Amino acid sequence: MTTGRAALVIAAKDLRIEWRHRTRFATSVIFAILVLLVFVFAREQGGVSLTVLAPTVLWVMLALATIVTLNRAFLLERENHALDGILLAPVSPTAIFLGKWLANISLVMVVEAAAIPLWVIFFNVDPRPRLFGVGAVAVLASAGFTGPGTLFAAMAVRTRFAELLLPVLLLPFVIPPLFFASQATVRILGDAPWGDIEGWLRLLALYDIAFLTLAAMLFPSVMDQ
Repeated sequence: MTTGRAALVIAAKDLRIEWRHRTRFATSVIFAILVLLVFVFAREQGGVSLTVLAPTVLWVMLALATIVTLNRAFLLERENHALDGILLAPVSPTAIFLGKWLANISLVMVVEAAAIPLWVIFFNVDPRPRLFGVGAVAVLASAGFTGPGTLFAAMAVRTRFAELLLPVLLLPFVIPPLFFASQATVRILGDAPWGDIEGWLRLLALYDIAFLTLAAMLFPSVMDQ
C-alpha cells in the first residue's frame, strides 16, 4: 500500500469514528461558543466596539477550539494499545502522520465552518463577499495549527497528563500563524488592497509548509520512543 493511500485509509477511519460519536466536534463547537460569549459579556459597554474586537476574538476562539479538537487525536489509539497495533501495520510512520493530520485538519475546518457564522452574528460582522477571504485564511491557519499539533498530540498521548501537556507544547507554535492570520483578517475586513494582505498570506503559507514538513520528519522518531 502506498503512503498516500495508507494516509487516506487512516484519515477515513478517524473521520468515520468521529461521525459515529461526534465527541470532538460537539465539544469544540460548544467551547467556541463559550469563548465568544465570554468576550461578548466581558467587554465593557461603551468601550471597544464588537466590530473592532472581532478579528482578535475570531483567532483566539479558533486557536483554542483547535487545541480542544487535537486533544483527543490519539486518545482512542491509546485505549487497548491500539496505537501499537497501528505501528505494527505494514505502513510507514509518515503515512500514519499524514492520515492523522488529514483527519485533524478536516475536523478543524468543520468546526471553523460551524463557528465562523456564529462569530459573524455575535460580533456584527458585515456578511459581505470579502468575508470569504477570512474563510480562506482560516484554512491556511488550520494547516499551521494542526501540523505541529498532530506531532505534539502523538508525544503527549504517551504521558499521564496528555490533556494538560498538549496546550503547553502547542501554544508557542500557534502564536506565529495566529499573528499572521489575525493581521490578514484585519486587513481583509478593513477592505485593504491585495498588496497589503498578500505578504501575510505568504508568511502563513511558508510557516505551514515548513512546520508540516518538519513535523512529518520528526514523527517517526516520536513513534519509536
